[in-house]
Parts: sequence; structure tokens; C-alpha cells
Amino acid sequence: MSFFGFGQSADVDIVLEGQETRKTAEIKTEDGKKERYYLYFDGETVAGKINITLKKPGSKLEHQGIKIEFIGQIELYYDRGNHHEFTSLVKELARPGELTHNQSYSFEFQQVEKPYESYTGANVRLRYFLRVTIVKRISDVVKEQDIIVHTLSQYPDMNNSIKMEVGIEDCLHIEFEYNKSKYHLKDVIVGKIYFLLVRIKIKHMELQVIKRETTGTGPNTFNENETIAKYEIMDGAPVRGESIPIRLFLSGYELTPSMRDINKKFSVRYYLNLVLVDEEERRYFKQQEIIIFRKADKARKNYQQALQHHHPINPPNMNQHEPAAAEKEEERTEQSSAGDGDN
Repeated sequence: MSFFGFGQSADVDIVLEGQETRKTAEIKTEDGKKERYYLYFDGETVAGKINITLKKPGSKLEHQGIKIEFIGQIELYYDRGNHHEFTSLVKELARPGELTHNQSYSFEFQQVEKPYESYTGANVRLRYFLRVTIVKRISDVVKEQDIIVHTLSQYPDMNNSIKMEVGIEDCLHIEFEYNKSKYHLKDVIVGKIYFLLVRIKIKHMELQVIKRETTGTGPNTFNENETIAKYEIMDGAPVRGESIPIRLFLSGYELTPSMRDINKKFSVRYYLNLVLVDEEERRYFKQQEIIIFRKADKARKNYQQALQHHHPINPPNMNQHEPAAAEKEEERTEQSSAGDGDN
């Protein structure tokens, strides 16, 4: 291509504003590796500078215009030809003309809406990225830069405990209780299991956290289940009247927030799955859906206040009230018990 003069004749570099101090976050790629990008939240301005460097000093680059786009899109792996864009903003950086020397352009997408969290799953990917295009007659020069978006949720006002009974008539009757139905990513699942009737020989019992990713609709619906965590409750036969406590720390596992019907393309749900295995290897289980959410931390609140001082914005997903005293105490207890997990 370069022999005929069609090769890429300029390097494009995207420098984000304030990237020296901006937090980064990790996200999985399709092949299971991890990549780290700059982290943004809903309502934050995305701004920076585009540096275009000519590969041959003294040469010129004719173009039909230079533009930058901010794109949020969903890609379903079974339909890779179609990228579903839910956010698409364009800024023109230069009109048609020619570049005779290295050039820089500033850009700003002010208070841009980012309604969903970045996500890479088994059958779907949701990504946000900046794309710079130098439009040319034959082959465009294109540069992309990914960012990661996290969505923050308010503390649930109503967070009822989960109480359920499960049993097999005249053989097994147990009650189990979990302290909440909604948990943040670094939370602790606290519960207990009470055996009312035990007439089968149970040899093993565990609690699982299962992630269910649902993509597509109708005949193109795909469900992918993944066991994220396993917590052994007991090994051996319980007796009637026995009560077993549960404490499962979520901070050690790779979780995402629950996602409901994202842009009518996919959902991510989490379930607590109680599994009992008897001596004849028969399995009994009971599932209960829980909600996982990303909690705003105090550092994020302070950052948001500083941001409001310069750019008054009010993102809809921000948690802007102080937690109640009980929640503060719970937070202190978690930190002393679990440490500060990275999620």
C-alpha cells in the first residue's frame, strides 16, 4: 500500500484532559485478558487534545475534513456485523484542506450522557470510545481510544432480607435467610440456614453466586450461566435444629452491577444458589435473585463536588446524600473485616 502512496501518512494521538490525575479501571477483553483505561462517570465532560504528526517532515497531507466522535455501542457476538450505537456525538475539527506541518486540535464533549456501564461478557460487549478520522479520498486515517464508564447507584431505600423455605415432603425441610436482597460490589452476604427436618443423608452443602447473561430476543436469545463464587456451608450430615451461619465476602470476586434490559439488547442478573448433595449424589437446589450495585465512595463524592464547582452538573445516577448512621457503621465493619478489595 505504501508503495502506491496509499499508506497511513500521519500518526494521530489522543490526549485526554487531566489524564495524569484521572483514575483508571480494568476491563476484560474477549479473550479473557485485562486492559486498563481511564475511568469516567455519567454526566462528566470528556475533553482533550488531538495531536497529528506527519510521518514525512516537509510533506503535506490533503484531506476532506477531520472529525472526532464520542461513541457508545453494544456489540452482540452472534451479530458482529451490526454495532448498535446508543450514543453518537460528532465534532468537526477541521474543514477540507491540507496539513503542511504537525497540528493539534482541542475537543470537548460537555456533560456527556453515559447511561450504561462498560461491560465485556460471554456474548456481548458494551464499550465507549473516541474515534478520530482524517477523511481522505482513498483510505481514511482512523484512531480510536477506549474509556471505561462506571455507573453509580444510590443506597437502596428498601433493602428487605430474603427469607425462604425449601423442602421435600417428609424428607427435608430447611429455612434460609439472607440479610439483604441488594448488595454493593464490596459487600458481605450474611445469612443463616436452619434445619427443621432432616431425613435424607446430606453429605455436602454450598452457596453459589451465579451470573446469568441474557442476550438477544426471541429465537436469538442466548443465556450464559457462570458460577462466580462457591462458599462451602458444611461438609457432613446436619441434624434437626442445627443452624449454620453464612458470611460470604463479595470483594474477592469479579462482579459487575446487575443490568436490566440494557438498550433492549442484554441483561446481567445475579442469583444466590443453595445446593445440597446427598450420599447418592442427588442434587437439590434453590435459587434467589439478588441485586448487585456499585456504591459511590466518599472520594468520588468529593471529586464530584470539585467538578460541580467548575462545571455545574447533576448526573442522574450519582449518590449525593450521606449514608445513614447504620450504613456508616456497616461500612466500618466491612472495612475492618474484609479490607479494601479492588473492584
